[in-house]
Amino acid sequence: MSVTLIAAPPVQESFLREPGAPLLVWAHRGGSSSAPENTAASDEVARRAGVEWIETDVQPTKDGVPVVLHDETVDRTTNGTGPIRSLTAAQVAKLDAGSWFAPAFAGQRVPTLASQLGGLLARGGNLLLEIKNEHPLESVARIVDEIHGRGMSKRVFVQSFDPQHLRWVRELAPELPLGLLRSTLDPDPVAIAKDLELTAYNPSEHAFRTRPGIVTDLHAAGVAVNIWTVDNPTSWAALEQAGVDGFITNRPAELMGWNAALGLLRAP
Repeated sequence: MSVTLIAAPPVQESFLREPGAPLLVWAHRGGSSSAPENTAASDEVARRAGVEWIETDVQPTKDGVPVVLHDETVDRTTNGTGPIRSLTAAQVAKLDAGSWFAPAFAGQRVPTLASQLGGLLARGGNLLLEIKNEHPLESVARIVDEIHGRGMSKRVFVQSFDPQHLRWVRELAPELPLGLLRSTLDPDPVAIAKDLELTAYNPSEHAFRTRPGIVTDLHAAGVAVNIWTVDNPTSWAALEQAGVDGFITNRPAELMGWNAALGLLRAP
């Protein structure tokens, strides 16, 4: 008699914060308060601050290459113009993505996802990868291929506002942790977290404050809660007391220092 063996699902790291432990810091677009967002320089600022997780936004170019850019167009953060999806990767590679922030950053480029992953491999750090705006299955598959091709599965956490993106990632790469971004809360966050097999539920600060009790229910279900985008100590203190697990922040270096100071104040 033959026996069919069914592989067990991969065991994922928990992102739940232990009582008294520091908040997890997710550097929003890198160290974006001190360097041009979503560039190698911004990643390096976050890395030098001791941040383990760098948040990034990924979209495809006209020819399907995943690149790191937040906006739908290149106008705000480069010297170019037009929708990112109307430009080829070769055209995007020529853009200056640093001068808009400060002259010292002239010559910074819009990274491809491949180059950002390469930087993490060479210099350290992990990636909170947001699949930004609409993507077909082929585009999501290309992102997953880039992650797998560089052996980065254990160092990438994928998030999106679109549940379909997360379902596709679960099918293509069941080992990757998933986070659902929300600007308003779902009627039942636990139900959608279970449906999508989420590691984290990531609402905005405003949305979380409408129903802070969701953190208890989500934690009971094994789901972490990370809040975006939180940049001031007053909010850090209040939300830390509410029991959230981490913040996506434009001020990662300051939050790292705040975390350290809080730990010293609480030490016996």
